[in-house]
Order: sequence, then C-alpha cells, then structure tokens
Amino acid sequence: MRVEIWSDIACPWCYVGKARFEKALAAFPHRDEVEVVHRSFELDPGRAKGDVQPVITMLTRKYGMSEAQAQAGEDNLGAQAAAEGLDYRTRDRDHGNTFDMHRLLHFAKEHGRQDRLLQLLYRANFAEERSVFTEGDERLVELAVEAGLDAEAARAVLTDPDAYADDVRADEREAARLGATGVPFFVLDRTYGVSGAQPAEVFTQALTQAWGERSPLKLVDQGGAKACGPDGCAVPQH
Repeated sequence: MRVEIWSDIACPWCYVGKARFEKALAAFPHRDEVEVVHRSFELDPGRAKGDVQPVITMLTRKYGMSEAQAQAGEDNLGAQAAAEGLDYRTRDRDHGNTFDMHRLLHFAKEHGRQDRLLQLLYRANFAEERSVFTEGDERLVELAVEAGLDAEAARAVLTDPDAYADDVRADEREAARLGATGVPFFVLDRTYGVSGAQPAEVFTQALTQAWGERSPLKLVDQGGAKACGPDGCAVPQH
C-alpha cells in the first residue's frame, strides 16, 4: 500500500501531523508493506526567495490577527508539538520561500533519503535557532549531508534553478487535482484522503480501512492458455 503525504516545510501542522501519522504507522501490523512518499506543496508559492520575515509578522499580515493572537497560536502549536515529543520554538522563528527545499527533497528521494531530509528540515525550521531561510544554500547543503547525501551533488541541485522544479510543480498540480487546498494531506492508495494533523487514532483507522478494502486482483481467464510456472513451462504434446 502506498501513502502519499503532501506537506510544506513551513507548515507547523505538517510537522505535528507527520509525527502522529508515524505513531499510527509504527503500530500498524502491515507497516513493512506500506510505502510512504512525500509530495511537494507550497503554502506561500508567490513569495520571493529573499523575502524573509518573522512568523508573527507573517501571521498578522496574512490573517489579520493581532500579535497577541498570533503568539497565542504559536504557543498552542508548541504545546501540540511537545505532546508528540517534538521540539518547537514559539519565539523568533522566521518564514520564507520553500521551493528550493522541495527541489532538494526530490533529489533526496532518488537516493532513498527523502524522509530523513524532510525530518531534518522540519527540525531546523521549527526547533533550531539557525534559520533555513537566511543562511543561503550552504545551510541546506549541511542538512543534506546530515541526511546522507553528497555535498557537491546537493549544491549542484540548489544552484540550478531548473533542477527538479518540474517535479515540484507536478506534485502541486496533482494536489490541486485531488482537491487538496491545505496541508498536511494524506492519500492512501489513491482511495482515501485524510486532511490535517489528525490524532494518531484517525490515521490508524484510515490505514486499517484502506488495507482491508484493497481491491483483489481480478483474473481474466478464458481457459486453455499456456503459461510458465515454478515447475517449468507447459509443452504442447503432439
């Protein structure tokens, strides 16, 4: 079974939702038969690469809330993250364009390091003092190396604006086609969708239901056709 997860590194609920989903997956009896694929989604695709601002400022301008309301929301997110065993800085984080991070995640996918890099990007953005937005490509290269990727190869991806750009855009078009207007958005075997950072129990229910309702293979057999098997191939007798 395949689970596709659309998310953005700038999305705190994606950070929390990933932990809740993984808790459910760890307890799922068929977890070794579940393939997890991370898909790209930008919450702020129109933001210029160099346009970085404090999270609180972004929230007040985008949603028209007061600074007190924005900070209260961050404090609530910090508590939600802590309940999942995640570190979360509720003060002095910043917000920026994540397109290059998504391109790097597609590169990491080719090398089997996508999930590891995504977790490191989340940690860097939500839990560490250093910014993933203001330190340039070298900060992302450091994280790529920590994820087990080659530094020069990762740097080459980041310095080429076209590298994996089509893959990111394809993910975003697919999200729109599936009706995803926000993230995290989980799609199980292209049959069930789960929106938001649901409790682990909801993910457990979705995994169980999707697994149980997988369509069995329907065999079309008119009879008499020859085939090869473990004991060899049927040879016509004359």
